Amino acid sequence: FTSSLPLSGTSEEEAAPLQQSFMIPRKEINVVSDMAKWKRSQAYADYMGFILTLNEGVRGKKLTCQYRVSEAVEKLLAVLDTLDRWIEETPPVDQPSRFGNKAFRTWYARLDQEAEKLVATVLPKQLAAAAPEVAVYLKESVGNSTRIDYGTGHEAAFAAFLCCLCKLGVLRVDDQLGIVFRVFNRYLEVMRKLQKTYRMEPAGSQGVWGLDDFQFLPFIWGSSQLIDHPSLEPRHFVDEKVVNENHKDFMFLECILFITEMKTGPFAEHSNQLWNISAVPSWSKVNQGLIRMYKAE
Repeated sequence: FTSSLPLSGTSEEEAAPLQQSFMIPRKEINVVSDMAKWKRSQAYADYMGFILTLNEGVRGKKLTCQYRVSEAVEKLLAVLDTLDRWIEETPPVDQPSRFGNKAFRTWYARLDQEAEKLVATVLPKQLAAAAPEVAVYLKESVGNSTRIDYGTGHEAAFAAFLCCLCKLGVLRVDDQLGIVFRVFNRYLEVMRKLQKTYRMEPAGSQGVWGLDDFQFLPFIWGSSQLIDHPSLEPRHFVDEKVVNENHKDFMFLECILFITEMKTGPFAEHSNQLWNISAVPSWSKVNQGLIRMYKAE
């Protein structure tokens, strides 16, 4: 997607160097000073490049527009459908506390066991050795089974998972809309279902000072979708009627709809940051501001 990713129209065979070696990822950011190392790393450049390339790719486009859906995208959707089905098969248990239903641990244990197999279904045979490495990002993307929480760090793991598949040449440059509008959007649906079913806590939430309890990327990509829209301006997303009429076309409004379903009371109180954003004059300014905020967070 960016110069650092081997994606400039190469075929799958060419995209994957023959002598690739894979390793199980381990936690490398342990102390504050590690953050500076991460910011200077190739991994950070790849990750942000991936986010920003997709940001450009979806600019001005509706979720409902026409685009190519490749075999790799179909396979990823099948993986997400499996995770969704497992939620159905793992109902919440009766417990005294309202939040953090322990049935999530049962659901997660199944993913923990099956993740490599699921990832292998997406990879071509010659890349089978990558499954253990890539699967870690999938497992990290659904929340924490000890704390039964979910937040933007888990979302970032899913974006990293997709970025890995791009680096491997499984996802290609013409998959951009399929990645955001089909795969990432389906991921959001499954995560919302997890959050609702198991009453997951927000992970590392900044309360009213955060953008949202659970997600960040759909606000970035969703605001890019709305750039130069003939009638919808940032001030409109706090209008319930506008959201109800347009949420199927725009990720940003889908997020707003979910917040209003989950939270009660005045929008300005429970989602103060978003309320402030609604006063920004244009979607391109909103988009630039959110990218800055994402990098800072």
